[in-house]
Amino acid sequence: MTTRRGFFKQAGFGLAAAAGAPAMLAGEARAAAGDAKDTFRLGLAGYTFNKFQIDPTLEMVKKVDVHFLCIKDFHLPFTSTPEEIAAFHAKCKDAGVTGYGVGPIYMDGEKAVDDAFEYARRVGVKLIVGVPHGTVEKKKVESPELIRYVEDKVKAYDMQFAIHNHGPDNLPYATAGSIMEFIRDLDPRVGICLDIGHNLRAGACPIAEMEAFAGRVHDIHIKNVTAASKEGKGVEMPRGLIDIPAFVRVLRKVKYPGVCSLEYEKDMADPILGVAESIGYFRGVMDATR
Repeated sequence: MTTRRGFFKQAGFGLAAAAGAPAMLAGEARAAAGDAKDTFRLGLAGYTFNKFQIDPTLEMVKKVDVHFLCIKDFHLPFTSTPEEIAAFHAKCKDAGVTGYGVGPIYMDGEKAVDDAFEYARRVGVKLIVGVPHGTVEKKKVESPELIRYVEDKVKAYDMQFAIHNHGPDNLPYATAGSIMEFIRDLDPRVGICLDIGHNLRAGACPIAEMEAFAGRVHDIHIKNVTAASKEGKGVEMPRGLIDIPAFVRVLRKVKYPGVCSLEYEKDMADPILGVAESIGYFRGVMDATR
């Protein structure tokens, strides 16, 4: 486990720098300018801010100088009117933020899938992070009926659909590898939202699975956890068991083209310090591993 002292030694800056020092922001500026080494972008998962309305959420996103947000329905409800959607995007634009996808959305049948795709179309995004449950025996490896229905919608709407792995808490989609067993023969736009923390909690190495399934990873939730078991808890990114520098090196090796969104699940009533430390550390790793 990376210690706090080790974090400061390796990254060369503390929490104050994570909140906005120019040296820390250099990596993001290079990525925005099209750094050839960084095909991926840094974002935030909307679930991080599930205790907050959109205005304070955007204020926190601005404070850590992140420009991509995966939209959750508590910030933009499924029933939003065109005017409400336009107002939401206007607020994001004023904050320098782009809503790049929606979800995670949990789906228990075809109507829920229909609603999710229509919602994404109205919001104007091309990525849905979803969890299609359906009636599936946990040990089946063929694609369940509901995922076949998702594939039909992916083709009809020309969207990417990323199934979110949620570790041992959400079978049958515990890891990226278990998701691949269901989608291997489907349209490649049906893919994975690789949650690296939950992947480790389910006993699978997120670094190895990122490399193995890179072509089907359409979104990533970055975080760190305390244990490679169901008991693992989310912590600030420099303090957990996942080798974040190794993960960044794999992202560059496979030329991952999507967003790496921090999903911070500790201190959710007051997340800004943990978000800032985690984002600052990840940027420091990006710079140190160039």
